[in-house]
Amino acid sequence: MSQKTLADTLAARESVYVNCGHPMCCKSTKLDVQALIDRLGPEHGSMHCDLVGVFGCSNCKAAGRDRRPVFFTFTPDYEGQQRERNRDWKPTFDRR
Repeated sequence: MSQKTLADTLAARESVYVNCGHPMCCKSTKLDVQALIDRLGPEHGSMHCDLVGVFGCSNCKAAGRDRRPVFFTFTPDYEGQQRERNRDWKPTFDRR
């Protein structure tokens, strides 16, 4: 059982990239998490072991290269975190 689901990834507003592991390619593509949920279901795991079998590199396939494993990069919603952190911030002006 996976610890993290696609629904968790969407709720956290994380960006997910799939990256080709072939040294002649190294293509990176941003995934649409909502489209993944529509295809695989919200309870499908979002960890590497859950997604690695779903993806392959179309560029490498078209070029006739051998299939290499893909890997994933998850990027947190830094803008949302910063907005939350600064929500109650007020500037202070010290007189010297």
